[in-house]
Amino acid sequence: MPPSPITDFFTQELFEEMLLHRNDFRCKSNGFYTYYAFITAAVSFPEFCNTGDLDTRKRELAAFFGQTSQETTGGWPTAEDGPYAWGYCFIKEETTTDYCVTPNEWPCVPGKKYYGRGPIQLSYNYNYGQAGEGLNLPLLSDPDLVEKDPIIAFKTAIWFWMTPQSPKPSCHDVMTGQWVPSKADKDAGRLPGYGVTTNIINGGLECNIPAPDTRVENRIGFYKRYCDILNVTYGDNLDCYHQRPFNWGYYLSRGGAFSA
Repeated sequence: MPPSPITDFFTQELFEEMLLHRNDFRCKSNGFYTYYAFITAAVSFPEFCNTGDLDTRKRELAAFFGQTSQETTGGWPTAEDGPYAWGYCFIKEETTTDYCVTPNEWPCVPGKKYYGRGPIQLSYNYNYGQAGEGLNLPLLSDPDLVEKDPIIAFKTAIWFWMTPQSPKPSCHDVMTGQWVPSKADKDAGRLPGYGVTTNIINGGLECNIPAPDTRVENRIGFYKRYCDILNVTYGDNLDCYHQRPFNWGYYLSRGGAFSA
């Protein structure tokens, strides 16, 4: 395993405690997600969980695993050890929808499907195309790589986390305090905190809606559990109930048919 500054505060034991049931027979990840794969992927992103003081680094790690655990959760309200001990149960989306959007800078390859895969459940041809370019991998022509190689799977999730896609900032910049909300952001209720990462990932479906919402609450539940394990405070603004999505104008123009 290559050396990584993350291992200074995040051990394999903590990884196992956080993702307690990822290898449970009721999950479908079957040992796919490993500490080795995560750390190996993280080395390609030197600033990931390595920006700011130790508490900031821990909080970013908790946020990353909080969001990706919700994307891959296999938990249920009465699950043993609680619903937030069941992250990373799935490698790919249960549906095998094409998720092909045209016209697009990243044209779909015939016969390929761009359904959710990996920790962030990377979806749509434009995300596979951009991630492939950023990682120097043929993900547009071979999206199955994300469900076959755990290091690539983690790399796509960290790439998404680290990469701003205008008008959205990166989740990394939000969690490390490098994102400064504009007046338009403030007017839209978008203030620094974990809730903005939910807005970045799935704001069109989960933000600016009446509270509570199970998806938003689950994202917060995972995050809080991981912060507790890492012995770090949660910070402010954990939900996004009063935040308009970043692409709000586009969302309205589509009659509400928004894809985060």
